[in-house]
Amino acid sequence: MKRILVIEDEPDIQEMLCAYLRDAGYSVSAASDGIQAMDCFHRESWDLILLDLMLPKIDGYGVCELIRRESDVPVIMVTALDTEENQIRGFDLQIDDYVTKPFSMPILLRKIAAVLRRTGSDTESRQLFYRDIVMDLDAYRVTVDGALLDLTTREFELLKELLLNQGRVLTRSVLLGQLWNYDFIGDERIVDSHIKNLRKKLNRDYIETVRGVGYRVEKIH
Repeated sequence: MKRILVIEDEPDIQEMLCAYLRDAGYSVSAASDGIQAMDCFHRESWDLILLDLMLPKIDGYGVCELIRRESDVPVIMVTALDTEENQIRGFDLQIDDYVTKPFSMPILLRKIAAVLRRTGSDTESRQLFYRDIVMDLDAYRVTVDGALLDLTTREFELLKELLLNQGRVLTRSVLLGQLWNYDFIGDERIVDSHIKNLRKKLNRDYIETVRGVGYRVEKIH
C-alpha cells in the first residue's frame, strides 16, 4: 500500500483529501503546519507528498526545500497560488506537479497515479505498514511510532506473516510451517510464547487470539 503525506492547514480540505485518498487505496497521514510536516517526514517513509504552500510556521516552499535536501520523494504542490511565478518557483524546487485550488479530486488522483508511475514509486514496496508499525524487510528492522524494536528473528518473521495475511486467521501449525520451514514435532504452544513476547515488545493490542484456532491482525480497510 502506497503511503501519502498530506500537508494542508485547512481542516476541511485536509479531511477531504485524506478521505478520498484512503478510498482510493492509499495509506494516508496528515500534517497541519510546516514543523509538524517535517516531523512526519522524518518519522516515516513516504511514496508521495501533497504539499500546500500557505502553511503556518514554515511555508510550503520552505518545507519543500528542506525535503529536497534529504530526499527525492515525489512532491505535488496543491495550492490556491496560481500565478506563473509561484509555479516556476515550485518547479525550481524540483516538485513533480503543481495543482491549483479549486481542483477536481478525480483529476488529482490520476495525477498522483501518473507521478508514482513516472518516478518508479509504483513498484512493489519492500516495507510493510500496519497502523503505526513500519517493517523494513530489507533492513530487517521494525519501528512502532518511530521507535526501533529489538525483535528476535522468529518474532520478526512471525510479525511479517501476520502483516502479510491481514484479516486471515493463521493457525499454529501454519505459523510453525512458515517459521520453522518443516513439520514441527513437539508442542505447538511454542507459537504462543513467541506471540506473548511479540505483544509485549509491540506494546499494542494488534494481535488477536482466535480461541482454539490461532492468531490474526485485523485487516485495515
